[in-house]
Amino acid sequence: MTRLRVAVGLLLVVTLGGPVLSGCAKAGGGVRPGAADDATLATHVKTVFINDLEVGALTIDVETSNGVVTLSGRVHTGEQEARAIGLARTVPGVTDVKSALQIQP
Repeated sequence: MTRLRVAVGLLLVVTLGGPVLSGCAKAGGGVRPGAADDATLATHVKTVFINDLEVGALTIDVETSNGVVTLSGRVHTGEQEARAIGLARTVPGVTDVKSALQIQP
């Protein structure tokens, strides 16, 4: 019976203590909830571009800083620029998108 009580006690500590301890690791870390590092965000944005038929073949550079994505390079139309901006905004962790894209038909 003593082993059963110890096992139940340990199970309770693990079950109830896990969320408390994981919360401690986040406290004061200064990282946005759900934020990915900038290099990962840039990679995700580029992947979204590659998988899009309209934007995929365009020359667009992606830079990120603290979740803010800056797009530069060339597009053929304003619609392509708007599409690239919209796609970048769909990536989780992106807080803002700035465009330095040049329209060159």
